[in-house]
Amino acid sequence: MSGSLLWAVDVYGRVFSVSAARGRWKRTADVLLELKRVTGSQQCCWGIGFDHQVYLSVDPSDVPIHHQEETYENQRWNPVDGYTDTLLPTDCWQWTDESGLNNQPLQSFVLPSTNWEWDGDWYVDDESCGRESSETGGWEYSVDFPATFTKEKKWNSCVQHRRWLCYRSYKALGSWTKVPVDRGRPPPEPFIDISCGGWDLSDSPQKHIYLWSVSQQGKVWFRNDIQHQNPEGTCWEPVQVHREVAQVGAGPKDLLWVVLWDGQLLVRTGISKDCPKGSSWELVASPNQKGAVHVAVGINVVWAVTKDKKVWFRRGVNSHNPTGSGWINIGGEMMMLSVGPNDQVWWIGSDDRIMYFRQGVTATEVTGGSWVAVSAQLDGSVFTSHSRFGELTAASQGSVLSSDDMDIPEPHVLKITSDSLISALVSDRSALIKDSAVHPTVPEGDQVSSQESTPTLQSDSGNTPWSIVDLEELKGSVLSTGLSSVATYPFELEQNVVEQEKIPPWAWVSGGGCDIDSSSDVSWLHISDTGPLSPSIAPAVSAANTKRTQLEQERIVCVCQSVRVKRGRMCWWRDWLPHQWEDVCVTLEQVSSAGPIKDNILYLYYTHNHKKKYVHAMIKELTALVPVFRDALYTMALYTPEKTRQRHPILLATHSQQDFNTWLSLLNESCCESRGVGDHLSKQALWAVTSKGDIMVHEPLHSLETPAQYLPSDQMFWRQVPGHLLCVESNSLGVVWGIGHDHTAWVYTGGLQRRLRSGSLISGNENVNQAISDIRNVYIFENQRWNPMAGYTDKGLPTDRYIWSDSSGLKECTKESTIPPSPQWTWVSDWAVDYSVHGGTDKEGWQYAADFSVTFHGYKTLKDFVRCRRWARKCKINLTGPWQKVPPIPLNDITILPCLAQCSLEQVPLWAISDTCWCAGRFSNQSLKPQGNSWLHVGTDQPFKSICIGGGHQVWAIGRDGAVFYRGSVSAHNPAGECWYHIPSPPRQSLKRVSVGRTSVYAVDENSNLWHRQGLTPSYPQGSAWELISSNVCKVSVGPLDQVWIIADKVPGYPTESSGTVCHRLEVKPMQPKGLSWDFGIGGGWDYLSVRGNSIDAQRVAPRSPLPNLTQRQVNGKALGC
Repeated sequence: MSGSLLWAVDVYGRVFSVSAARGRWKRTADVLLELKRVTGSQQCCWGIGFDHQVYLSVDPSDVPIHHQEETYENQRWNPVDGYTDTLLPTDCWQWTDESGLNNQPLQSFVLPSTNWEWDGDWYVDDESCGRESSETGGWEYSVDFPATFTKEKKWNSCVQHRRWLCYRSYKALGSWTKVPVDRGRPPPEPFIDISCGGWDLSDSPQKHIYLWSVSQQGKVWFRNDIQHQNPEGTCWEPVQVHREVAQVGAGPKDLLWVVLWDGQLLVRTGISKDCPKGSSWELVASPNQKGAVHVAVGINVVWAVTKDKKVWFRRGVNSHNPTGSGWINIGGEMMMLSVGPNDQVWWIGSDDRIMYFRQGVTATEVTGGSWVAVSAQLDGSVFTSHSRFGELTAASQGSVLSSDDMDIPEPHVLKITSDSLISALVSDRSALIKDSAVHPTVPEGDQVSSQESTPTLQSDSGNTPWSIVDLEELKGSVLSTGLSSVATYPFELEQNVVEQEKIPPWAWVSGGGCDIDSSSDVSWLHISDTGPLSPSIAPAVSAANTKRTQLEQERIVCVCQSVRVKRGRMCWWRDWLPHQWEDVCVTLEQVSSAGPIKDNILYLYYTHNHKKKYVHAMIKELTALVPVFRDALYTMALYTPEKTRQRHPILLATHSQQDFNTWLSLLNESCCESRGVGDHLSKQALWAVTSKGDIMVHEPLHSLETPAQYLPSDQMFWRQVPGHLLCVESNSLGVVWGIGHDHTAWVYTGGLQRRLRSGSLISGNENVNQAISDIRNVYIFENQRWNPMAGYTDKGLPTDRYIWSDSSGLKECTKESTIPPSPQWTWVSDWAVDYSVHGGTDKEGWQYAADFSVTFHGYKTLKDFVRCRRWARKCKINLTGPWQKVPPIPLNDITILPCLAQCSLEQVPLWAISDTCWCAGRFSNQSLKPQGNSWLHVGTDQPFKSICIGGGHQVWAIGRDGAVFYRGSVSAHNPAGECWYHIPSPPRQSLKRVSVGRTSVYAVDENSNLWHRQGLTPSYPQGSAWELISSNVCKVSVGPLDQVWIIADKVPGYPTESSGTVCHRLEVKPMQPKGLSWDFGIGGGWDYLSVRGNSIDAQRVAPRSPLPNLTQRQVNGKALGC
């Protein structure tokens, strides 16, 4: 960092540099040098002079710069003279390059410019290291030209060659020199802009620097073969552009942007170490209608300035995506800017011409947080503007060079109007003094014309330069005489006048060679202690310059927006052939703004067939982040509406749980911020549980049944609530209960966890971080087939199941290979035979059947040729979340009274089925005590497995044998009811789930068919008959407005998708309670859904007045015109 330099040019063309170690601006030693623009790297700095030529300054170093020149001497053998210089006509020249295609005699090598000198004479490259060899003389032998040469001479070695070397050294270190014109080529057009970059394009120690320039005709040129041993490069090569270019910006790697004269921008694509010039251009629109005038490029950032002095930042820029994705405005009005090696930003103000540094720029905060003025002072050895400039020959109020004019604000600076500050007018210094004596300075009170006040300029033998500058007119300043705004000033070049000079107004800055960052301890970037630092520009200047400080503080530039970036490495599942995991670089780009919410973007950068590619997803379009476990990786499924319809979510995975939790929390927080979702869940929320046990919530912004505002199911946003459950139920009063896999009841206490940028969790409720746990069983199946010789053995047919398999028999699962559902689970027991299998078992836990494809039973018959038994092992998970345990009765099912939005019940009835399959009731206070007080036992004739209460206190239940029951006389005053009524089941069907709405009852049977109960009336609430609605249904939930939602088994047309898809029944109306069709939403691994909390009535159009129009009369009920 100590050797890195920040280069700058003031409005007079003087070149300065400052380093972090020196801390003071040092002017270049060449006082006659005047440049327009500079561009720097770690070792060199290039500039464009007022003569439109390119100048170069190479930093002195301990390692000298040597460039090697080489050529090959070729000879052929003949029988008379042996090896001689006499070659065949078909041979190469006597002196060539290594390939033998180019003629290179020793006298053809000349120094490229006067900045080089030869280190010595030519010598043969062999083991003698430049001395005359006594053995081989450096010769290598071969059969013919061209062929492979070896040092061993053979009987058929008809040709030989040897390499000659010579070195030249660069002697112009530490000084500015003009880059020579290419020999043998026409000189390039005059240049107007220049930019260097590309030194980090390759990882090899031999760094190349790529220099780009723009000519006056708008063409782009590329300087070839610039490296440490050849800082001047070799030649200029034109780069084809179909538009006229005004300015160019190159980054340290493969980013190159140019600004067109019409204000649009072009991006060079295809830049690589093998193709440094790139392959094509892509057009990028200007940030606004004014058009861009300046662009600066870093490693992963692009900044731009438009004609109205506004500053813009390009989002999503990366080597995989060099064009980026969009512009955002960063507060401030600036003239130009420059980006350093670490994406640090240097800036020059548009009015005050002060140089600023963007503080807080890191790999995460790519736009930084505030501006700090560069407070480095000028080196005391430089010559000040007072010592360089003589007195004004015509003093005027508009002159900013007059030291006596204290009423004129200093930020109004000179504007350069000529191409060169060194005018063609040259006058002898003695003649200048004589003219000054003849024409003394006119006092302020005197008024003279500009012709009388300007000295006569004569072209004598002196070398004193003159400069013509345009004085900017000041607001409110009216001259009483017609003085011209153009005046001529002599330059004083006395070497013995040294005094402290004020910081000049800057015109250009280049930070490409300044390798510092926000954490660097740089004294001249510290903020003054006179005032607190704010997100606006707060320059730190000396107290002596009080007037300038006041003007700077008046120009406060507030930061409107900022960009925060999180980068990491993850695995991405490629959903095309070959299907496999790909290592990708993941970047989350978040925009912070006080105004409208901006879209955050998630980028995935990868390489396919040696080509850099990327995919991206707008965070606002993400509809769910679902944790899954796949291929022993911590995986999350990212859903968008398009991916939901395609049934292929984006799968991202990490190898560690810590990285997974960090990214999952960060993406969840970003999704909520993009959608304006708070920490507190709505009472109207929809609750769901995945097959993995994760709890998901959707908060509707309006009624889900409003036709005019209907939100398709694939666009619903689901977010995760910490916890692990088997099922969950809710109502519109905010009462939410859940049941775990171990049949433990939990009640939701409210609030969500949020993760700070530091990674710590925060919450607004003390009940959020309560300890919760769950225990579940993992099952595997042991399969056997009978044979006449040995009975039941593990020797099956080739078409049979695996001996140890899952429930389907298609996947092999042994005791050793079976692992818990995810790494969050830990084993708490050993494998044991499970006797609680549906259909019963024998005393050893076996079930029998004729074949593996038919139904098993718990006893053996003569036709049973196969058998299986289920093994179980318990595992446990420990989490924290907003759930409170409700002891002591284990539960199998639960239901809560669905209420309308206007309902204000103090106690909410809650029905549940205990683990012993008996029914119980409980009263819950939604605000004070949602877990209730105690259970009230309700007797039943047989064990139940499903229960549900409707909006009118109607209670339906399903027995263990599939029978349907209705609880009579249940009301708000008699919440437990009186007795159970048996309801016939659908013909030849056994029901397993029931859900009751306001006027509708739906049930699901064991064959995944959905049934609707017809004929429900207030006088006959049991209904009359069952009607089949649909198949392929796992679960059903009917809301308080009779809205129907299901968990479907499969989506038609996607047989490979996992079971469990959220679906919504469309066109459900009072006169059409069965609806018309299904709207398929998010799916693949969803197990439970509850919509019983959404009770906002749809807005209805007011009915028209029944009175007829006064201009009409009715005849037989029909309106007739008068």
